[in-house]
Amino acid sequence: MSDPRIGKLAQVLVNYSLKLKPGNLVRITANAVAAPLVREFFQAALQAGAHPFTRISVEGLDEIFYKYGSTEQLSFLSELTRQESELIDASINIIGDENTKSLSGADPNRIALVRNSRRDLQTRMFQRAAENKLNWCVTLFPTNANAQDAEMSLRDYEDFVYTAGLLSEPDPIAAWEQVRVEQQRLADFLQKRDTIRLVSADTDLTYRIGGRTWINAAGDRNFPDGEIFTGPIEDSAEGHITYSFPAVYSGREVEGVRLVFKQGKVVEATATKGQDLLLSLLDMDPGARYLGEVAFGLNYGINRFSRNILFDEKIGGTVHLAVGASYPETGGRNQSALHWDMICDMRSGSEVYADGELVYRDGKFLI
Repeated sequence: MSDPRIGKLAQVLVNYSLKLKPGNLVRITANAVAAPLVREFFQAALQAGAHPFTRISVEGLDEIFYKYGSTEQLSFLSELTRQESELIDASINIIGDENTKSLSGADPNRIALVRNSRRDLQTRMFQRAAENKLNWCVTLFPTNANAQDAEMSLRDYEDFVYTAGLLSEPDPIAAWEQVRVEQQRLADFLQKRDTIRLVSADTDLTYRIGGRTWINAAGDRNFPDGEIFTGPIEDSAEGHITYSFPAVYSGREVEGVRLVFKQGKVVEATATKGQDLLLSLLDMDPGARYLGEVAFGLNYGINRFSRNILFDEKIGGTVHLAVGASYPETGGRNQSALHWDMICDMRSGSEVYADGELVYRDGKFLI
């Protein structure tokens, strides 16, 4: 018997996150293991009058690609892919893995090569989204592999995922609209501020956000969601930050990350595990050593680390600061093939100041 929450999730994605309209061309990207959600989404999209089509992958193809692809093949981006990205009105990417560690042995330099080859495409898709010509969303279908990463049973993990999405609410869309209202209040407050200072365990970091736009993330681009974010002024970060949780990149974990910033740039980077990977990614391109995003996690239904950034960056009472590419809609200008979110737990012994005023303590805003 199918879990009824899967159908409920599909309805929210179609009617709330992507707001599909009759005639919209919508691309569904997923691994085959996510078939139950793909089917429900496909049906809901048809019922909305849209034209869905699928890009279904088979587990293990990425591993083969990175191992055997030549430099030319890794760098290749077809005109078909470019045209598809220009023509679609909406895109849903459904995460769901049979093996979340399949790329653990992949050469980071080869991964960087692929990401660099797709940087222009990524930038163009962000531009189309900013111009309201493309709606896109990333979500997750819970699998045993994801549950194992989170150190949960599949049943408990399914409850964790669907609870985070407010799918247990009688009207999830109405619940997310309430989230939007509250988060907008916080975003409006920060929109009037210039200098933010984060103070926590081995962390004292200041950055500026004056003139940048705070984005209210309430289920449009990510689902589940629950954060507000912006792009900091590129040369403004000063101080140091120690990230509380492992930073995960293509299934590989870098633990105990500590970054020191001067004039916006990472000038020192250390890790208790994965130091070589950390440095190789920060050296991916010039923009990789600058912050592209600063954010507050506000989904208090997500209260534990699960090794999946879609959830972990939204943990209520945390902040995440990503090195690499900015999102154009924030006004951020940093460009990079990298966008790597790292999370700092602020739920105990922490403070945040905005223009010198204490506005946040121990994981909660005081305003």
